[in-house]
Amino acid sequence: MEKQSRWLFLPGSGTAPPATILIRLAVGGVFCASGLIKFLYPDQGVGRFAKLGIPAPEFLANFVGVVEIAAGLLLVVGLATRLAAIPLVFNMLVAIGTSKLPLLFGPGPEPVAAAPKVGLWAFAYQSRLDFTMLLGCLFLLVAGAGAWSLDAWRAAAVRGSSREDGDHSDGDRFEVVSAPPRGRTCSTQVSHAEPEKLSPSIIGPARSGTASLG
Repeated sequence: MEKQSRWLFLPGSGTAPPATILIRLAVGGVFCASGLIKFLYPDQGVGRFAKLGIPAPEFLANFVGVVEIAAGLLLVVGLATRLAAIPLVFNMLVAIGTSKLPLLFGPGPEPVAAAPKVGLWAFAYQSRLDFTMLLGCLFLLVAGAGAWSLDAWRAAAVRGSSREDGDHSDGDRFEVVSAPPRGRTCSTQVSHAEPEKLSPSIIGPARSGTASLG
C-alpha cells in the first residue's frame, strides 16, 4: 500500500518520454473546454445532465465542470498528473455508460440526427472521442507526465535537495587518508602479507639476519 501511495503522490515524471507533453496538451485541452462549456451554455451542462437522467443535475453538472477544468489544467502543465487523471477516467466511464452505451439498444436519451443512428456503428462513431480521452487518461495514469512537466521539475528539485542533505550528513563519516610516500608502497604491502605467502627470497634474508643477531 505504501508503494502505491508513493507512486501516486510523490513527484515524478514516470516512464513517459518528453513527447508526452503532446498527449497532455490534447487531453487537458479537451477537458478544459468541456468544463467551460458546461458553464457557458446551460444546455450542455445542467440541461444535458437532466436529459440523461443523472440525479441532482444542477449540482453534478457544476461539480463535473469544475473537476474537468481543474484536472485539465493540471494535465496541461504536468502537475500531479497521475492524481488528476483518476477523476477524469471515472468521468469518461460515466459519460460512455449514460450517453453512448444506450445507442447499442435504441435511440437512447440523445437521439442521433444522421446515420448511423442505432447499433454498433452508431455507438462506435459517437463514442470515438470519449474512448480517446479515456485511453489518454489511462496512459498518463500509468506512464506519468513525461520529462517536460512540473512533475519532472519537482522530482529533480527533490533529488537535488536529498543529495545536498546527504552530503552534509555524510561529511563527517569519512576520514581523509593521505597517500603513502612514493617508494614505500612495496614495503607496506610486504609488511601486511601473511608469512606463508612470502617468497623465499624475502624470508631467507630475514631469518639469517635474526640468527646472526643471536
